[in-house]
Amino acid sequence: MRFSVLLLSSIAPAFIAAHGKIAAVQGDAGGNGTAIGIQGGIIPGAGKNKVTEPDTTIFGSTKVATNGLGKTKGQGKNTVAMVADTMEQSGSTLPQVSDGGMITGTFHIVTTDGAGPVSAMIDTTGTGAFSTGVQANVMQDVPGNKGNIKANGQVPRSLEHWALRARGLVKRASNVNQDYPIAVQVPAGTTCSGTVAGQQNVCFMKIANSNKAGPFGGVIAFQMSDGSSSDSSSGSAVAKRFVA
Repeated sequence: MRFSVLLLSSIAPAFIAAHGKIAAVQGDAGGNGTAIGIQGGIIPGAGKNKVTEPDTTIFGSTKVATNGLGKTKGQGKNTVAMVADTMEQSGSTLPQVSDGGMITGTFHIVTTDGAGPVSAMIDTTGTGAFSTGVQANVMQDVPGNKGNIKANGQVPRSLEHWALRARGLVKRASNVNQDYPIAVQVPAGTTCSGTVAGQQNVCFMKIANSNKAGPFGGVIAFQMSDGSSSDSSSGSAVAKRFVA
């Protein structure tokens, strides 16, 4: 399945909901959601770090293919059960994706270390087992240089950023508060086997940057619109929780 640059540029996420977080997503076949741990409008976009970052997911490794759902400063370890909370915020239908289709949405850059580029990995078991997951293709990426961006939204050049860091002039990440569209293609033939929040045939998608201060991003739950599932008992693995 091919997508033109013009098509991706025209994607306008229906929801604008920070480091960096998955504020809202939708499937190309319907349904919408947020990343696990998102607290919605109670978190301000602008302000001091301690008030803008509570629901930003932090992962334990810069390698996207690492088990775990991450954690947030506000709620601690993310768990499979928290998918129910995301559904309360965004409706009873998880994002639905057609075969070879797309997840699109809003990536909210909270602070200067929460930018792109990002990588995406799919766990078809809905448990957080990303080490055995499937790499997804990021079709529309988040701006940034190794996870960094300037407070005004401009991307720093590599030499500029590292020269400042070497001289000790890079201070603690500052507020950015900007939204950027993101689009990730789910590989054709993907099947989901997770049982999550009363939903069958669920996959998880982890989207994260590689900033060593984090990394930052989020995990979303979705389903294939044709109900694709693997005929196995792996859905029972929902009881197994991974720590980031």
